[in-house]
Amino acid sequence: MSENMYNLNIERAVLSAIIFDPQIFEELAAKLKAHDFYLPFHQHVFAGMEELAREDKPIDEEFLKSKLNSTGNYDEVALLDILASNPISNTDAYLGEIKSRSTKRALATLATTIKKVTIEDDLPTDEVMNMVEKKLYEITQNSTSEDFRESKEITLSMIEEINRLKALGNSKLLGIDTGFHNLNDKTQGFGKGDLVIIAARPAMGKTSLVLNMTQKAIERGEGVAFFSLEMPAEQLMLRLLSTETSIPLQKLRIGDLTDDEWSNLSKSADKMATRKLFVDDGGMATIHHVRSKLRKLKAKHPEITMAVIDYLQLMSGDNSEGRQQVISEISRGLKQLARELEIPILALSQLNRGVESRDNKRPMLSDLRESGSIEQDADIVMFVYRDDVYREAAEKEREMKAKAEGKEYENKFQNKPEEDTELILGKHRNGPTGTVKLLFQKRFTRFIDAQVGGDAPFEIIYDDENMDTRDMGNIDLPMI
Repeated sequence: MSENMYNLNIERAVLSAIIFDPQIFEELAAKLKAHDFYLPFHQHVFAGMEELAREDKPIDEEFLKSKLNSTGNYDEVALLDILASNPISNTDAYLGEIKSRSTKRALATLATTIKKVTIEDDLPTDEVMNMVEKKLYEITQNSTSEDFRESKEITLSMIEEINRLKALGNSKLLGIDTGFHNLNDKTQGFGKGDLVIIAARPAMGKTSLVLNMTQKAIERGEGVAFFSLEMPAEQLMLRLLSTETSIPLQKLRIGDLTDDEWSNLSKSADKMATRKLFVDDGGMATIHHVRSKLRKLKAKHPEITMAVIDYLQLMSGDNSEGRQQVISEISRGLKQLARELEIPILALSQLNRGVESRDNKRPMLSDLRESGSIEQDADIVMFVYRDDVYREAAEKEREMKAKAEGKEYENKFQNKPEEDTELILGKHRNGPTGTVKLLFQKRFTRFIDAQVGGDAPFEIIYDDENMDTRDMGNIDLPMI
């Protein structure tokens, strides 16, 4: 291998500096990995230093000898070469050289792999492109690992996580904040790597809920990637500004604002301009498109903590076996991508019209449209349900029927500024299912927590007797 791909003197100098000043190891270990070193013995030495640090033992010559002997990797001559190197003070420059050469070697390996899978293995183009994008992302993040994870490493990682959770005390929030206290109580937040499906019939506020979650995240300084396949970014921003300013959405749409409202809008727009919201509103996306764009965005903006797909059924694919298989591939791809990037991905989904034909119109898992493997792949499936939507639609239908028959009819539905909302947890891989109570503020398309106290999650039983929505028929609901 060409010498510009490695420098043994630099590797020895860094390892020597650690032995002479172990206090710097923690700082270097946050940037270096054992595989960044070219010489196998240097990899073993750095890995031994990592183990000694975890065991809270001194990182010195004697303990290193013992550790390397225990693993059968001790080489007295190679260790003397390290100890003979002059200690360095400017470790950053040397570290940069090691990382640079490590990246070059990884790229060279990738080039060889590309040639093999393209020419020798003759894999489909889509598979090759996905593999290349994934490997490039891993190289960028310097996290390439093709080996099995051993029990010891997994156990240590889990102990560190338990210690982190213990340090949180009685906090119920262990993952990414959902933006709603009641939902956090039930889920402990969205986990890194979770695929979260949010489903509803039209007019329930499918999009509004996830925009509220997005707004809470960017207010906390986190980054959100939003794939909007249904509406342009300007319409999303209009809804966000309505929620932020408490100016009714309809007033913003026509610009009918008072001087105070204009001032409020201007201040909120200035704040919004500084927040980490990234919107792809191209209107068409495949799983390859989402993977490629999200990997690049996450590499450029590590502060991205969540991604949103609005909505899953608008994504396209090329599976010739049918639409259900396309959706299955998309859901599986999104789950794998969430794990790879270690962020929750929230995907909105449609429900079948069969919901409307039941007396009890609360959704259940079997109502997911073109479900395929959505239910299987998802970690959390949530349904948005507002009973007043059906009540209002049913009352209007009765009124129209009476008028058509020449009869008088008094519409008894009372339009309320805040409507009760049920966020039904139909699936929760790592916790209980149940119902979360929210309120929907219609003028601002904004959901807020309902004051329900500290009730515990409960298992949902779908029973028609629990719901007073008889005689509604098959109602077509408008989008909001």
